[in-house]
Amino acid sequence: MKNMNFFYKILATDGASRRGRMFTPRGIIETPTFMPVGTCAAVKSLITDDLETLNVDIILSNTYHLMLRPGMQYFNKNNKIHNFMKWTKPILTDSGGFQVYSLSILNKTNNMHSLIKISENGVRFKSFINGHDFNVTPETIINMQNNIGSDILMPLDYCISSDSNKVEVKLAAERTTRWLDRSIASHENNNAKLFGIIHGGIYDDLRIIHAEDICSRDLFGFAIGGLSIGEKKKYMWKLCNIVANIIPHNKPRYLMGVGSPEDLLKGIFYGIDMFDCVLPTRNARNGTLYTSKGTIYMKHSVYKYDNKTLDDVCTCYVCLNFSRSYLHHLFKANEIIFSRLASFHNIHYYMSLVKLARKAIENGIFYSMMLNLY
Repeated sequence: MKNMNFFYKILATDGASRRGRMFTPRGIIETPTFMPVGTCAAVKSLITDDLETLNVDIILSNTYHLMLRPGMQYFNKNNKIHNFMKWTKPILTDSGGFQVYSLSILNKTNNMHSLIKISENGVRFKSFINGHDFNVTPETIINMQNNIGSDILMPLDYCISSDSNKVEVKLAAERTTRWLDRSIASHENNNAKLFGIIHGGIYDDLRIIHAEDICSRDLFGFAIGGLSIGEKKKYMWKLCNIVANIIPHNKPRYLMGVGSPEDLLKGIFYGIDMFDCVLPTRNARNGTLYTSKGTIYMKHSVYKYDNKTLDDVCTCYVCLNFSRSYLHHLFKANEIIFSRLASFHNIHYYMSLVKLARKAIENGIFYSMMLNLY
């Protein structure tokens, strides 16, 4: 397995939906897949043994946050991120482009000019932890991800607000392209693969132009960025459908930062292969749990004496062992273990969902199922 090269194979299709298998030196990723978010080299409240039990194939971490804490000095030839967090399977690292976008929004809304400065060269910003200055470029972001030991790298991209005007969006997409070319030139690690990120805001023509431009480069895969940041869902799915049809059929497609269970199913319907989102673990910590019969809110007193299992068709450890009453008690008592149990269940729900989608595509029934649902 360690000597396996990177390649992607489509095993079945049903409409636009694809059932694939991504081969990497660190293991096979079954697609469509969901990547739990481990921003700081940890999926919140879960240990790597939990992720193994949940049949997670790949997780996502974030270069921006790892740069700030613990810092790049913690990663070296003998201590890459896999050894650091004791995770043997693939890791995709985001570049921090979304965090750059978030800081730029703070700059504007708070009329501040010291948080971040974006130029053609890259990004300068202050650490929210200790105020230290950082200066990153497309090249340093790639070097940091290689130093971290990432398996799949995302280049630095220029994400701007969904309500930006067309000229601003066009200029941002063009800068993203130039930054990508600089990233490609600086990436020389054959043990990791680089994705391109497609932007263009909510404008169909700009999305098409940028997708065609980015996809002309010989990259391992392509991501759709700059969506799910405030635009209406109808725009997101319209653009997702347009862009997915431009990305080469034999390349993995990644919809960044999406989403809810419904979003995953719709994305798969439009031909997306990879998803990530903090929603299952964040909602878990807040008492929101997903079940086959709908969403359950553990804060509600109706569950105080409810001795039924959380979800009678779920086979996860939580559903096989604990009642709704006990989970409600843990949540109301603010017991730390609630976060772990709830996160475990929600990630299990997501992993089961993509597994069922894969099976339905293999059997040629996913397309018709989705038409009946929506």
